[in-house]
Amino acid sequence: MKKIALAFAGILFALSFVFFKQPAKQPVKDARPNIVVILADDLGFSDIGCYGSEIHTPNIDYLAAHGIRYTRFYNTSRCCPTRASLLTGLYNQRAGIGNMTDAEDEPGYLGHLAENSVTLAEVLKGAGYHTAMSGKWHVSNTIGQKSTEEQQRWLNHQVYYPTFSPLAQYPTSRGFEKFFGTIWGVVDYYDPFSLVSGTTPIKTIPKNYYHTDAINDTTVSYIKEFSKDNKPFFLYVAENAPHWPLMAPPEDIAKYKDTYKVGWDTIRARRYNKLIKAGIIDPVKAPLSLRDKSGLKWDDNPDKAWDAAAMAVHAAMIDRMDQGIGRIIKALKESGKLDNTLIVFLSDNGASSENCTAYGPGFDRPNQTRAGEKIAYDMKKTILPGFETSYASIGERWANVANTPYRYWKAESYEGGVHTPMIAFWPKGVTVANGSLSNQLGHVKDFMATFVELAKTTYPLIYKGHPVIPTQGKSLAASFKGITKPDEALFNEHYGARYVRYNGWKLVSLPNDTTWNLYHIKDDETEINNQAGKYPEKVTQLSAMWHQWAVTNNVYPKPRHK
Repeated sequence: MKKIALAFAGILFALSFVFFKQPAKQPVKDARPNIVVILADDLGFSDIGCYGSEIHTPNIDYLAAHGIRYTRFYNTSRCCPTRASLLTGLYNQRAGIGNMTDAEDEPGYLGHLAENSVTLAEVLKGAGYHTAMSGKWHVSNTIGQKSTEEQQRWLNHQVYYPTFSPLAQYPTSRGFEKFFGTIWGVVDYYDPFSLVSGTTPIKTIPKNYYHTDAINDTTVSYIKEFSKDNKPFFLYVAENAPHWPLMAPPEDIAKYKDTYKVGWDTIRARRYNKLIKAGIIDPVKAPLSLRDKSGLKWDDNPDKAWDAAAMAVHAAMIDRMDQGIGRIIKALKESGKLDNTLIVFLSDNGASSENCTAYGPGFDRPNQTRAGEKIAYDMKKTILPGFETSYASIGERWANVANTPYRYWKAESYEGGVHTPMIAFWPKGVTVANGSLSNQLGHVKDFMATFVELAKTTYPLIYKGHPVIPTQGKSLAASFKGITKPDEALFNEHYGARYVRYNGWKLVSLPNDTTWNLYHIKDDETEINNQAGKYPEKVTQLSAMWHQWAVTNNVYPKPRHK
């Protein structure tokens, strides 16, 4: 018996090594990619170096040189509608933002993200991702004060109110764990209005604050924090640059002080030739489009000095944004996350033709700085742009250059309004050759389906008790492997500007114009040859498609098109 007892004890001793001395299992590494979306604001199609620009953007160019540039990618032509579509995977009217952020009593015009939509952050957070955002939100109802005087005092940082929109519509209520940025749209880059951290208003800012730097440096801090654990992360970097007002650090403006003195036509021709050389456009299919309506020659321009300075500030704002993107790339590399991070870069619409001086102060534009200095809205171009005390914008002619080779600009459904540069970078996931071009037709609503696929999750049928509208996009993941999916019909409407693109044709109109123009967009990418008179049956077919889309997507009853 003693031998048996000793043997049994020996067995127990041996088993103790099996059960208690084996090394602890390491947590399974999550192989899903991190996702970083960088959205520029009012950036033209040819405003970055890898899309033909003279502006110094080495970090964005690095993403392109080691990733994919898309040649047929679309937004919805304006700030908040594009953000709504990008965040929800829906056409913007279905997401609740058909116009801007004013609350209107129509399903397509709520002025905030609809309760029966879900955001990228909500879906990815549910799939186990960290989620954070820095920058411009602009998809919630803007709350104004009762009097013009009180509104100005608020804009001037002379009084404070606890919220800038309903808290239920803030980013942290729509899936983002962390948020730093502005709830409203327009900002003073040196002292932005509606700046919050989470839901807390930021009442004071440090000396030498510049908003573009703050957006990108906050993103760096998110990367460092989220890299400490095994969870993948989703970061939405919503830049304000280069949206007006034209404001940039003097050292960046100085880099471009002489660049634009050669004038609009020279810069436009140089960009066009670079686009051809890069293979982004085919000059046969995309001849340089018509210029702006005035056709003013640079030599006849009485405001050469001011206009050259304005475009120099625009360039400086993009340059500064690129510097910050460089810091984001560096943080990803130092944390060991770069190779398995998908970074996409694009713009919310084409460059803006708006003359912001014509608006003057009011609603979202201050009339004084925090220190009480008067802000100039100088329509006569006597005060140089670039400073906090001057609100200015580049105007139609430079916007036409920024959108080379396309016609028109922000808010229009012509290519200059809706056609965005788009870059996808992901060393572990993009298998086509570095620097490739993709002809895949894409739209901002496609990011939802793409990220759902990459996160190995599902799009919800119900979220927080609300039935969810089915996503309207398609995954772009196949294009990372060089597979091009067939084109799908695309549509747009914004303040009466509208288009349908289908089967190589595009039917388009200017705002509230009942006359459709027809272009064989497959062979006429710059919309030069209107063929509506030649193919009336095609106009009828595409117009019927657009109207059916408008009914389905809450474009009716406001505004109503004939």
